[in-house]
Amino acid sequence: MTVAWVLGSGGLLGAALSRALRRKGTDLSFPSERFLWADESHFSSQLKKAVQGFAVRVDTAERWEIYWAAGVGTMGSTEGDLALETRFLTLLLRSVESEPRLMAMPGAVAFASSAGAIYAGSPDYLISENTAAAPTTAYGREKLTQESLVRSFADTNGGKHAFLGRLSTLYGPGQSFGKQQGLIAHIARSMIRNRPIQIYVPLDTIRDYIAADDAAASMIAAMRAKTREPRIVTKIVASERPVTIAEIISAFRRIARHAPRLITSASKLTGIYPRRVQFRSSVAPFGASAPTTSLLVGIAQVMAAERAAFARGLGP
Repeated sequence: MTVAWVLGSGGLLGAALSRALRRKGTDLSFPSERFLWADESHFSSQLKKAVQGFAVRVDTAERWEIYWAAGVGTMGSTEGDLALETRFLTLLLRSVESEPRLMAMPGAVAFASSAGAIYAGSPDYLISENTAAAPTTAYGREKLTQESLVRSFADTNGGKHAFLGRLSTLYGPGQSFGKQQGLIAHIARSMIRNRPIQIYVPLDTIRDYIAADDAAASMIAAMRAKTREPRIVTKIVASERPVTIAEIISAFRRIARHAPRLITSASKLTGIYPRRVQFRSSVAPFGASAPTTSLLVGIAQVMAAERAAFARGLGP
């Protein structure tokens, strides 16, 4: 039996990971109390206690897995906010190392990173794991630092595995209202509320969008692949289907049966987003990269979820 703990289970990716793990019959472990991420001292105490509880929970299991899908950082986050996330991740890994029960049995840590941020400055037309990292923001650089922490954890502790998933642009129902990112969620919410839609990049900008449920399934499949070597795997998790912003707008027009009200302009963040992003994973298992949700179906699901949220009075 495998016991898994998803940090950030209330977020878009974390919730998708929890759903996918349940479908696979994985026993999920949850902390006894809700984490207070904004209070560093209190959170540190909560995290140490949660790791101790997790160690007790997995005592009779065959294997444990920890998925880090937490954090509130974005491309526009300050270095201070990003450093706080890194300290939390460091504390988690050190707390795991201090638990003899966790160290005595097979275990793995999966870390969700951002492919767009890590390769933002790359001149390559098609980006794979062989492409050199080229972050252009503090967010991208901090993601590399966090990846190195997880890599070092697996390097230092024999028998432990690490999966570093570099995800393309996630979307799906249930994206946070408070996190200022997510073009598809932003368009859906604006159309439902009959508001103009601010677009800060050219409409021919190319992106790779992957449904959160597809990304979660790919992460789990890659981390549990039968090939156990190498113990540390870095893999791009993407739909590998490039799409322009104009095509996304067109999909919304088809689904809503009316044209969205667009306002295109520049902002201080416009320059940090690359114009064209196309991904192709060269790391096995290759089947783990195959998405099952088409963009049109995924956008329709987001629209339906946002309509339901609006009817309940949720959102700005």
